[in-house]
Amino acid sequence: MAYAVTQSCCNDATCISVCPVNCIHPTPEEREAGPVEMVFIDPDTCIDCGACADACPTGAIVPVDLLRGPDTVFADLNREYYEAHPDSATWDALTFPTTVPQGFGDLRVAVVGTGPSAVYAARALLTSSPAHVTMIDRLPVAGGLLRSGVAPDHPDTKRLEDAFAWTYDHLRVSVRLNVEVGRDVTHAELLEHHHAVVYAVGAPGDRALGIPGEDLPGSMAAADLVAWYNAQPDREHGDVALASERVVVIGNGNVALDVARVLLTDPDALARTDIADHALDALRRSRVREVVVLGRRGPEEAAYSRSELVGMRAIRGVDLVVEDHPRTREVVEDAAVGSKAAMLRDVPRTTVDWSAPPAPGRRVVLAFWSAPVALEGDGAVSGVRVADTASDAGERVLAASMVVRSIGYRGAPVPGLPFDTETATVPNDRGRVVDATGRPVPGTYVVGWIKRGSRGGIGANRSCAQETVEALVADASADLLPPPTRSPRDLALLLRRRRKDVVDLRRMRAIDRSERLGGVVQGRPRRKFATVPELLGAAPRRWPSRR
Repeated sequence: MAYAVTQSCCNDATCISVCPVNCIHPTPEEREAGPVEMVFIDPDTCIDCGACADACPTGAIVPVDLLRGPDTVFADLNREYYEAHPDSATWDALTFPTTVPQGFGDLRVAVVGTGPSAVYAARALLTSSPAHVTMIDRLPVAGGLLRSGVAPDHPDTKRLEDAFAWTYDHLRVSVRLNVEVGRDVTHAELLEHHHAVVYAVGAPGDRALGIPGEDLPGSMAAADLVAWYNAQPDREHGDVALASERVVVIGNGNVALDVARVLLTDPDALARTDIADHALDALRRSRVREVVVLGRRGPEEAAYSRSELVGMRAIRGVDLVVEDHPRTREVVEDAAVGSKAAMLRDVPRTTVDWSAPPAPGRRVVLAFWSAPVALEGDGAVSGVRVADTASDAGERVLAASMVVRSIGYRGAPVPGLPFDTETATVPNDRGRVVDATGRPVPGTYVVGWIKRGSRGGIGANRSCAQETVEALVADASADLLPPPTRSPRDLALLLRRRRKDVVDLRRMRAIDRSERLGGVVQGRPRRKFATVPELLGAAPRRWPSRR
């Protein structure tokens, strides 16, 4: 009985390092050829030891014999990977972590951000060096993308926060939340107190479509909708009108599928998650019955992962259909086994009258070869004009009064650092921030989406963080880091003078306990506080903390 990797795979390769027979691939080294969605277990090599299942932080690895319902497809996906990659059984070359030389003394590093990339960076520092790490975040609560980006109906993925918890409890970690770089402290001041600063600030903005009408009422960015249903505390949570029976989502990545699922899932099911209270109330009043997911290209080039597509087919009471198109039929019928397109072979194809209301019931429509040309409407969105990218069929209008733009996230400038407006990233060389001449900025590093752009899921941040930390440690070993001139106590005093509500480890844990206890009462994992004042109110300042 072999094991299989299933939908909630975080792809951070933790399982690979514990496998005694090298049956889990692709390894981080193998991924240099291109990004991958998840890892796979070779059923012919697996010895059923269960070490990978014990190590998996999201519970994604289960015995094949225990797969049920839609999850049974993962047995095929794992097997088919090795049929397509017969050379994956090779072992990677041995590598040894870089570390600072003995006698270096204290290495003090500030990590700005508390999302997955920040935590992976902190963990790499703690395990490969004697570094003392200061975790800084502009919000009073930790988690970043894990808290505010992962869909509420993905509780297994959210289990990563428990796996990350030991990072904050480490004796060489200090927590300084509700502190914003550029507002409460400058980059230069952080370097006065640390040898290096690692920025893991993500990509908080959204990419623009660049078409007429995208700013009309009724059009919103997926980043804003995700923040709304996840109770991101630094966003305005106004009423999202869910009065349109049809919602069009422009883009077909994983976030687009998240939006479709959340809009159509039974609110009673969502009531058992950590979804924001205001979002749950709005969804109970929602009139949405159909979500159309638009993709510019065909089903084989869809940006969503195969595991997320499996999840779309398992929403109770919601049908998944594909808009009928000659090119779609051709691609799906000719698709290789195990490909994204092949997974749509048994999904019903239908012709849709886009000028009419949605068909009875609740459904998601995947519409390929559909490029938005304009959002139409007099004072508010009434439809989306779409061009056919695979034929000369011309344009059509999809009637809808709500449109969600989901074509990716975009990084924002970091005060005190260079910024590339074209890529929306901080210019860097393997994590080392570089200036306009290409020279490294001493003691300054980046990791995650602000380093590489908004691509790759949670697990991709582990190897990304490892690369940055290796560069930092190498610079420390070569005596290239500027020595701090102020002490950690000086930083604590500075922040206390400028920011009365700094959240330390004790207060962070108090907020976490309060949310979890609030959830217990309602049968939920936690009940999130939706605003900064609510978060701070859950953790009053009573005495100073050394951490």
